[in-house]
Amino acid sequence: MLRILAILFLVPISSMSQQQVSLHLFGGFSNYSGDLQESRFTIDQSHVAFGLGLSYEVMPKVLIRASLVAGKLSANDKYSPKALNRQRNLNFTSPLYDASLVVDYSLFDLTEKKATPYAFAGLAIFGFNPYTFDSTGAKFYLRNLSTEGQGLPEYPDRKRYNNVQLSIPFGVGVRVKINDNTYLGYEIGMRKTFTDYLDDVSTKYVDRDFLLAARGPKAVELAFRSNELKDVNLPYPADGTVRGGPDFKDWYYFSGITLSIGLFTRNQASFFGGKGKRGSVDCPKAL
Repeated sequence: MLRILAILFLVPISSMSQQQVSLHLFGGFSNYSGDLQESRFTIDQSHVAFGLGLSYEVMPKVLIRASLVAGKLSANDKYSPKALNRQRNLNFTSPLYDASLVVDYSLFDLTEKKATPYAFAGLAIFGFNPYTFDSTGAKFYLRNLSTEGQGLPEYPDRKRYNNVQLSIPFGVGVRVKINDNTYLGYEIGMRKTFTDYLDDVSTKYVDRDFLLAARGPKAVELAFRSNELKDVNLPYPADGTVRGGPDFKDWYYFSGITLSIGLFTRNQASFFGGKGKRGSVDCPKAL
């Protein structure tokens, strides 16, 4: 996975000259929307995320940005407003690695304005691997347990999900000029995915005996965790009982502070479309 992330990050950079390049730093939060966190956007159960990247000015107000962001996702049914979800009692945590390549468009030229809103969209590749802890504190990666029958011969339509997948990044933000070389901003970046298994929950429960025979008692224990609750102890659901909602794929997103620092500027252009600024150095002229 690291090789794929490096390729996505480095390919656009390798085609750049050592000019019109800016460093981008990000610090904020990561979160997700799915079967254990149904709000489209919230800071509840969010985690710290950090990122860095480089941008290349294609034309005034238009950048190509390549970025790497690392964060974490988690959610727990005990915080759900729905009683059935709290009785289901599932939870997950996953590391999150995101490499994106986007086109970034600023509404205003920051050589003329103090601030500008901007929008971006592009393509990303991300890695995840949901896990949980059982009642004794032991850690288990959920993909290996086939909690919804993924990869079992009795459920041929349920394939094992990949830990590295594509997403569609898009979002908005605002930048404020600190000086001719530095910009501070705030950004919200959504990621539309093509998987419903960021949280290892998607569709229906499978037959308990099939799951027990194929993956063992721990898979059964972690596929439905009602028996861990003091006031609820429901039996394991019958095959075909709804466990999640497959109609909507999971999303993840980042929000936080950005800092952009101009590194190199060509002779006739600036970081966001101006002329001959940010320490540009002319080539010596022939005598």
